[in-house]
Amino acid sequence: MPTFSALLTCTITFQYLSGKMFTFPAQTNRAHVRLNTQRRNFSTVTVCHRSFTDLKRDHILFSLATPSNANDFLIFRDAKNKEIEPHIRDQKVEYGGPDYKLNMWHSICTTWDSGSGLVQLWFDGQPSIRKFISSGSNISGPVIIILGQEQDSHGGGFDINQSFIGMMTDVHMWDYILSPCEMQSYVDELNFTPGNVLNWRALDFQIVERVLFFPDIIV
Repeated sequence: MPTFSALLTCTITFQYLSGKMFTFPAQTNRAHVRLNTQRRNFSTVTVCHRSFTDLKRDHILFSLATPSNANDFLIFRDAKNKEIEPHIRDQKVEYGGPDYKLNMWHSICTTWDSGSGLVQLWFDGQPSIRKFISSGSNISGPVIIILGQEQDSHGGGFDINQSFIGMMTDVHMWDYILSPCEMQSYVDELNFTPGNVLNWRALDFQIVERVLFFPDIIV
């Protein structure tokens, strides 16, 4: 039987997480994982993660907030409209069509460039079209990055009906746009350069309330 730890409030610094995952086991407006970084300014961003859920309702996948913008970089699943919605600088675009099957692992990567204002979604290795979302200003200020809950304020404002239930692993964030080759290497779990903002292989994070953390035994 696998061993695991059920942590209520605990800080773990630079933990080696390869082969492990966070499990969010219940609907709640409190339980979450906070990912820590000292970076405060981003003109370009790539965020990648893998997730597994059976949720048929709306739910959050990644939430980055600053004091000025609660949705400075947010990835949201709109179940009713069958869309994945990137929010950048409190602006939103919709991507319909990804085959977001339940009870399956999915790799989702999102890129944004403040110069062009373009955002792009890569779902299980397949690129979307690029869409304009927000340009002319960087994501800046003290950032709070959260898994499991959607921030309606800087570090709070959680809505139980938008919480994530399921598993999440391989969360990386870069301060540049990954090339298509690098993106495919991530999706295929091949050798790739880990995130220089968030690096799953050496992650600084805090678990708040009931989030489980143990080896990934589901294939």
